[in-house]
Amino acid sequence: MASAVHQNCHRLLTLLLRPLRAPAPHPRVSFSPRPAGVRSFFPAPGCRLGTDAVALAEPELVPPEEEDDGTRFVVVTFYKFLPLEDPRAEVASHLHFLQGRDIHGRIYLNEQGINAQYSGPRKDAAAYADWVKKDHRFCDMLVQTSPALAGHAFPRLKLRYKPSLVQLEGGSLHLPLLDPSMRAMPLTPSKWKERLEARACLDVSSSEMSGRKLLLLDVRNDYEWDVGHFEGAQRPNVDCFRSTSFGLSGEVSDPLNGVDKEKTDILMYCTGGIRCDVYSTILREKGFQNLYTLEGGVSNYLKAEGPAGWVGNLFVFDGRLSLPPATFRRTAACWPSSPSEEEERRWVGRCYACGSEVVELRHRNCANIDCNRLYMCVVVS
Repeated sequence: MASAVHQNCHRLLTLLLRPLRAPAPHPRVSFSPRPAGVRSFFPAPGCRLGTDAVALAEPELVPPEEEDDGTRFVVVTFYKFLPLEDPRAEVASHLHFLQGRDIHGRIYLNEQGINAQYSGPRKDAAAYADWVKKDHRFCDMLVQTSPALAGHAFPRLKLRYKPSLVQLEGGSLHLPLLDPSMRAMPLTPSKWKERLEARACLDVSSSEMSGRKLLLLDVRNDYEWDVGHFEGAQRPNVDCFRSTSFGLSGEVSDPLNGVDKEKTDILMYCTGGIRCDVYSTILREKGFQNLYTLEGGVSNYLKAEGPAGWVGNLFVFDGRLSLPPATFRRTAACWPSSPSEEEERRWVGRCYACGSEVVELRHRNCANIDCNRLYMCVVVS
């Protein structure tokens, strides 16, 4: 049965892919990579990597101080783990504040904290983040902002109580998320970069003598890796975080299978950081001792350090789907000026259907509703 479904997927994908529709200012589509029984089409990111990447991204790189009317749309993300005694009352308070404000997105609260990704005019988006941070419990929370040129990146606002702040098999309320010692140690982007450079220059003989190893772990999905990843990170063999089983499966393909839990430094990364924080508690309970995570995720790293060590774009779970690294920098001056350096960072993926090189990243959902897999593909007009 599974084989037949995949064969049908390939045939339908090849025959039924259609050109992307022009992006609407407020697209009413599903933004889940695999919504059950729903076929969705997304606006093309329109971002080509390589020597023209900066030119395409420059219109998005407008410093906040130049936007005096506050009408430009942005996407804001933040999360924080902390005990909330009455999360449903918190939801009501948040809903009350957002009345009359143009905010779309996903904002979830429960007994373990808050997880928010939303879009809106800069004025409204900033007002909500500022209001949350005025509460002393959230004052040290990292808030990340990126541009959304086509308007809202989410179809509507979903602000509610949710038993799990991330999609995880069995939920997350049973995990010790509120104990910082059970989560991975956060590394600032600069420290993360140092670790990557040290890993690249690691002398094998000295590593064998000391017995210590360093492993880079991408705690995302396969299609996210296909769009962009850190050099040296193995492609995850899952298509949703719920199915992640690093260190649990015992399979040969598991990058944590058989590693020394006491002498292996595991560097974990994801888009914004929350998936690593959650999954690190699972690994900690399994005996992995040296766990490190990229503070603020890849988006924070690209803003602080640029694309050093990163190849490709960054997949995001909203209507934009894929963002070039330049999106997260305020000026294009941070990018290398040498053509050879630009070429080194040029990322070429491959179409899932025909294997052709894909420089301009485009996505489709499989036309077979029993599959609905999110594909990176060549689009023929």
